[in-house]
Amino acid sequence: MSVRTFEGDFQARDARFAIVAARFNGLVVESLLAGAVDALRRHGVEEADIHVYKVPGAFELPLVVRRLAAGGRYDAVIALGAVIRGATPHFDHVAGECAKGLSQAMLETGVPVAFGVLTTDT
Repeated sequence: MSVRTFEGDFQARDARFAIVAARFNGLVVESLLAGAVDALRRHGVEEADIHVYKVPGAFELPLVVRRLAAGGRYDAVIALGAVIRGATPHFDHVAGECAKGLSQAMLETGVPVAFGVLTTDT
């Protein structure tokens, strides 16, 4: 018996993508956004098939991602944000709930959600 390997196609010519980007820590997130758009373009996605939505911060990402994924318009949704640890436990709450909410959105809708949220100490 031989091992069977299944791999996806890295070309997405006919796919539509939503990117949801947090505005908080905008300098970092704008770099993530530019990189995500560049990666999609290099893999055959037309600019017209990439839609960018902005939300206030990482905590708001799951709600908008879930609504977009449930809408049936997109083949995948990319969530982008940056949560930077401060002196309070706020970081833990925001980062944890964001991750949990994005995972839940993917599982509930069956639409792939790419987790592009940086969680850093500095």
